[in-house]
Amino acid sequence: MSGDGLDGSSVIVTGGGAGIGRAAVLRFAVEGARVVVADLDADRAATVVGEVAAAGGTAVAAVGDLGEQSVVDRVVAAAVDAFGTVDVLVNNAGIMDGMTALADVTDEEWERVLRINLTAPFLLSRAVLPHMLAQGAGAIVNTASEASLRGSAAGAAYTAAKHGVVGLTKSLAVMYRDAGIRANAIAPGGTRTSIDLRPSTGTGPAALAPYLAGVGRVAEAQEQAAAIVFLASPAASNINGVVLPVDNGWSAV
Repeated sequence: MSGDGLDGSSVIVTGGGAGIGRAAVLRFAVEGARVVVADLDADRAATVVGEVAAAGGTAVAAVGDLGEQSVVDRVVAAAVDAFGTVDVLVNNAGIMDGMTALADVTDEEWERVLRINLTAPFLLSRAVLPHMLAQGAGAIVNTASEASLRGSAAGAAYTAAKHGVVGLTKSLAVMYRDAGIRANAIAPGGTRTSIDLRPSTGTGPAALAPYLAGVGRVAEAQEQAAAIVFLASPAASNINGVVLPVDNGWSAV
């Protein structure tokens, strides 16, 4: 990674085919980074790779379900094969729950939400660490959530998973700071993406509705991407273990 910026760095962005992930890929590419666009949807990933190429940047796609170790291995191998190493990992891929209250959460919903939102970042972080340790530098940026800061922004499974992302971030920061590796997270508030943040029926949404009213202005994906790229960059060289709300003050209400 360049000491002056992200030019030439090797970056993995999960969930890179849409929403915050796509915006982050495009912003990293503008900064001169070479990006692996990891996404479940092959068409979306290919489209974003094409957007980067059309703008004069470099990107490759890696497709699959990040809850599977074999896919995680393939994503990391794509970065190493194409760009030589991994300088930055952005664990952004995630799925929403049904805003489900705990008594109504099924085993299937719990296991799927935790697998994608928490286990996948763990698997990916574990997979890139040998490369970062070998070069004595690296940055991991996780997408947490407003739901990682409070119990009133999502259902039980999503809230538990995103609280886990915060714990994972802080553990990484403490364990690897002396090895030159930083780990931070953003905590987005309401953001204009394809994920529906406000289901209208069910026990959970009914209980959460008064709290969700405080969301305020809905952010654009580009605003979240700007925070991700900053935390990944040398401009944030002494920022480690931080969970940065990007929520227009929702967390301050």
